[in-house]
Amino acid sequence: MKRVLRFLLRGFLSLLALLAVLTGVFAYFLYTPDPELPQLSGSLAKGEIEVAGVKRSYRTYVPKGLPKGAPLVLVMHGSGEGPGQIRLGTGYAFERLADEHGFAIVYPKSFASDWNDCSRIGDKELNSARSDDAGYLAALVDKLVAELALDPARVFATGVSNGGSMALRLALEQPSRYKAVAAVVANVPAPQNFECKPAAFATSVMIMNGTEDPLVPYAGGEINLLGLFYKGGEIISSRASAQYFADWAQLSGAPQTSEKTVAEGVRVEQNRWSPGHNGSAAKTEVELVSIHGGGHGLPQPYSKRPRLLGPSPMEPNGPALIWAFFERQPK
Repeated sequence: MKRVLRFLLRGFLSLLALLAVLTGVFAYFLYTPDPELPQLSGSLAKGEIEVAGVKRSYRTYVPKGLPKGAPLVLVMHGSGEGPGQIRLGTGYAFERLADEHGFAIVYPKSFASDWNDCSRIGDKELNSARSDDAGYLAALVDKLVAELALDPARVFATGVSNGGSMALRLALEQPSRYKAVAAVVANVPAPQNFECKPAAFATSVMIMNGTEDPLVPYAGGEINLLGLFYKGGEIISSRASAQYFADWAQLSGAPQTSEKTVAEGVRVEQNRWSPGHNGSAAKTEVELVSIHGGGHGLPQPYSKRPRLLGPSPMEPNGPALIWAFFERQPK
């Protein structure tokens, strides 16, 4: 009997040791503390809208005393996430900027785990149904512009990861609705994985990607994590993605390039195809922001990203770069 008890005790202690190791691995690779909630002037509100017979949810942030005719910024979450996660993952950075610069924010929720973006591959169905996310976002924009008396000509969209992929779809298919979009850690799907129908004219596009992203490869290839988790299909490289939008906008010639070291091991390279550059008559611009030494996430100074997703630089302030890109678009 004692021998059996000793065997069970050793098994129990081995199990505890294994759990301790797994907890440590989880803490090291996946856990990150939540950023501190800043003092904000405005209020966060939940909302619902019914589109094509389906109720969709969202959250809005509106700074105190926001004047009529202010801009609207859509901020879209990544795969399997929601408004709460994108607020935390960006360190509430867009809300800080909204207070400072005077614009409204909406955090929409995808229908399924993935947004229905330009890729043929993804977890885009819920209960065997697929939603028109682009149509939902268009209806949501119209609703908020009317309710908050916002400027319909100053609507912008940004997103991280799968949310960035959705931002690219909005740029391609609804350029008249969005003055500019910014896609973070997202590239254009490869031709065999591409199912969007680009419009005949373009809007301004920024792409911001990390060169050491383990999920969405900067140099192109298959979206996956360690070859095991989440496969999202083939994509082209970040540079080819920016060139795709520059060609679409008829921005000819090589881009203007600048580089800046922002921290040890972190360098920001900006390539910009601008209106009027090399004699182009286009009124839009395309910018590629390459974070050399950055992983899968939006760089910002308020919170770290999980180690599993690669390096997590605190500089540059990605949301500030995105807003600067949006703000300089001609009215």
